[in-house]
Amino acid sequence: MADGFPLPSRRVPWALAVLALVGGLLLNLLAPRPYMGLPLLAAAGLVAGAMLSFRAAAVVAGTACALTLALDLHHGRPADATYVDLAVVGLIGALALVVNRLLARQVEELARARGVAEAVQLAVLPDPPTVAGPLAVAASYTAAQTEARIGGDLYAVQDTPFGPRLLIGDVRGKGLQAIAAVAVAIGAFRQEAEYAPTLPELARRLDEALAREAARAGGPTSDEDFTTALLAEVSADGAAVRLLNRGHPAPYLVHGGEVVRLDARVPRLPLGMGLGPAGQDQGEADTVALPPGASLLLVTDGVTEARNARGTCYDPCRSSRLRGAPYAAPGPLVADLVADVGRWTGDGHQDDMAILAVTRRAV
Repeated sequence: MADGFPLPSRRVPWALAVLALVGGLLLNLLAPRPYMGLPLLAAAGLVAGAMLSFRAAAVVAGTACALTLALDLHHGRPADATYVDLAVVGLIGALALVVNRLLARQVEELARARGVAEAVQLAVLPDPPTVAGPLAVAASYTAAQTEARIGGDLYAVQDTPFGPRLLIGDVRGKGLQAIAAVAVAIGAFRQEAEYAPTLPELARRLDEALAREAARAGGPTSDEDFTTALLAEVSADGAAVRLLNRGHPAPYLVHGGEVVRLDARVPRLPLGMGLGPAGQDQGEADTVALPPGASLLLVTDGVTEARNARGTCYDPCRSSRLRGAPYAAPGPLVADLVADVGRWTGDGHQDDMAILAVTRRAV
């Protein structure tokens, strides 16, 4: 908002400002002298300047000045004392308006920076195809509300000789280093998904590509330089899906009004941390059935770690909005999930949120 500091709701700031005005008025009228309610009247302008629009803050500050003058006249205070009281309340109100303008400018700059960051993110993260083999596809990316740095969430869908293959991942960290890793991961996936015969082999090649990029970057590396990833491969007829989870939040099967989390049978390390003990990642990928009309829902931790006011994490399996809803296409499923997470957090996303959903189309 161009003329003020935006908040999810203005009822509380307005209530605080009015309470300060009324409290200052009552204290001036009823409290034993020499105490006066001048501090509360001045505080009303500060509250409004920090939390309301410029116009509203000006109204509150002006009201505080008018009440100060009226109360001083009512008490018969000397003219010089009245001038001092007005000067104090007026000066604090003017400072509150300056603070309001500075906060509004910061909000506008943050919004512009967030828009640029999201544009860069989406340029590296193009929309997936709407159809891949027997699957209908939909995706969504939502930037965090608390910062304007480029995030590391990624997804990709590609139809290959082995069937449609899917990738969703999250590069640890933010900024240019994260976006470089996103570009490498997606590029490597698009290249290697055409030739790697199995998902474990595809994961190994992605691991190597990220390691080569880290070596080329030449910067310091640590155990925290990794990328969580979930790879999926759907059979040509769409009846089965193979899953390989490299440290990423589990996917969900949405079908028949139920939402079921598909936890990996064998925990595996994220990409960029090595393959672990010999043979750990060389076994078969997990396989689950994908009935006609069923959807596979892949998310990043911006969904699973979204918290409500009580600090409780969001759980798609417990969502009354998702459960019981017949989803014949992935688009409504993605839209409902985005809306439900927004409702859960009060539209205050603390982390980037990527969602990829595919639905087995009816033949």
